[in-house]
Amino acid sequence: MSILSRKQKIQTSTRCAADSSGKCRQVLHNIAKNRTNYLFLLPFGLVFLIFTVIPVVMAIVIGFTSFNVLEPAEFIGWDNYRRLFFNDDLFITALTNTLTFAVILGPAGYLLSLTFAWFINELGPKLRAFMTLLFYAPSLANIYVIWKLIFSGDAYGIANAWLTKLGIITDPVLWLQDSNKIVPVVIVILLWASLSTSFLAFIAGFQTIDVSLYEAAAVDGIRTRWQELWYITLPSIKPQMMFSAIMSITSSFAIGDQITMLVGFPSPNYAAHTIMHHLQDYGSTRFEMGYACAIATVLFLLMVICNTIIQKFLKKVGE
Repeated sequence: MSILSRKQKIQTSTRCAADSSGKCRQVLHNIAKNRTNYLFLLPFGLVFLIFTVIPVVMAIVIGFTSFNVLEPAEFIGWDNYRRLFFNDDLFITALTNTLTFAVILGPAGYLLSLTFAWFINELGPKLRAFMTLLFYAPSLANIYVIWKLIFSGDAYGIANAWLTKLGIITDPVLWLQDSNKIVPVVIVILLWASLSTSFLAFIAGFQTIDVSLYEAAAVDGIRTRWQELWYITLPSIKPQMMFSAIMSITSSFAIGDQITMLVGFPSPNYAAHTIMHHLQDYGSTRFEMGYACAIATVLFLLMVICNTIIQKFLKKVGE
């Protein structure tokens, strides 16, 4: 039995090696056949390699060192990561806040963008163009100045003035100074600000759907708008959905500068401290580049894991 099993393993490994070599030859054949197309892609590939792949690899490597820019890097193994998760309480706070923002803002912003784009797509051409501009234009301006005016902590703040006028409060609320109120207020502001790139992607996707698909679906028994949405509309815009999901994940995990413009850095009692803030602190202020790269690696892995989960979920749309 052992001889037979050994022979079977050898045969299996031989087949796998043959399949791998066959696939390699097929890939090389396709590259040679479409070499002109690959030559056009070469400049982008080089830029992507130099400015994305290499920096990510370097950050992962430097994360295992003690490096302060002025002195040569010293390999210290997993010490930076042990320090992150077991000795750095502020990083745990930053991780908790980042996950909170990502879990709420990512899916909520994504669904709001999809919903508003779906409704606006049903409007006439002129009204649709106006509403698209109305929803997207604020993302082009520094809207955080306006939000700071709305949630100003004195009696002249718009929110405080209206709530006082309605008799709901008697004293001004410190919306952006009270550590217990900062996170909910920031979530509301960032949720509104998230209607930008994803929203435009969905609008563009809806415009590309072939109307004849709905007519054919009606013949096949599709009756309600919800059935049209699930079985026709969403499967037809899967590329836009995937792009919007990636953008939502990236933006929700990379929140930092927006909070700084609202509440400053650091935020009161580190109430809105995120991983990006922690990364900027150690990378740009303390120049502990090894530790900063370890923080960046953790953030990168979180994005990759969430992106993988969401991609698997989106593949089931329309099934």
